[in-house]
Amino acid sequence: MGHARLPNEESSRLMSNLENLKKQAKALVRLHREKSYHLAVVARETLPKFSGLRDREILAGEFKLSDAQELIARQQGHPSWAALKACLSKPPELSPPVADGPGLLFVVPILYVSDVRRSLDYYAGKLGFEVLQTSGEPPFYAEVRRGGASLGLRLVHSPVIDPAARASETMLWQASIRVGDIKALYLEFLAAGATIEAPLQRDPFGPQFFSIKDPDGNLIGFGERGPGAKARDGAVGRTPD
Repeated sequence: MGHARLPNEESSRLMSNLENLKKQAKALVRLHREKSYHLAVVARETLPKFSGLRDREILAGEFKLSDAQELIARQQGHPSWAALKACLSKPPELSPPVADGPGLLFVVPILYVSDVRRSLDYYAGKLGFEVLQTSGEPPFYAEVRRGGASLGLRLVHSPVIDPAARASETMLWQASIRVGDIKALYLEFLAAGATIEAPLQRDPFGPQFFSIKDPDGNLIGFGERGPGAKARDGAVGRTPD
């Protein structure tokens, strides 16, 4: 039998999300002070008050906490920060139980790391993943999840991938994660201080992508779904979690 999430657990999770968004808003104000080109691009595309300004005009002008909060709210699908807060404060509903049965449910890519706790600090502390489990003391394995993406962290005592191969090969990713709003995620990771391995860019087929590097050099790619993905999702009757 599956397990439903209890209302008080869901309320705590939502309030934690709100606190994280507040921290992200403050970090965006800091990025403006630091003259971040990335922030200017997203602000112009997201906030009407900046739509007609050039990057240097945005960075030379005022960018208040309320602007950062509105930017986040709009990227979360709400017209204002107040609307976002109201949505997060709604009484939670019980999640329906997940039925057990045969078939492939999901995949957990395994990342090989030299210090599981350090990796947890990075993936949970900077990238916003939830820690699902840790095994051992000190831990030799852990799993983290954000949305429908899960990652396993497995302790090893020496590099698994040849450093020479990393230096000579491009896009040597250990996992590739599909994202709904890639610009919002990219801005979030920038604000959190994640190590960006490849900046946000568009590949020759159209979708945008970027990649990050963890403390052990593992590369994780984040990208939009490619052409035809929505049609394939409809063919099986649902959108992937």
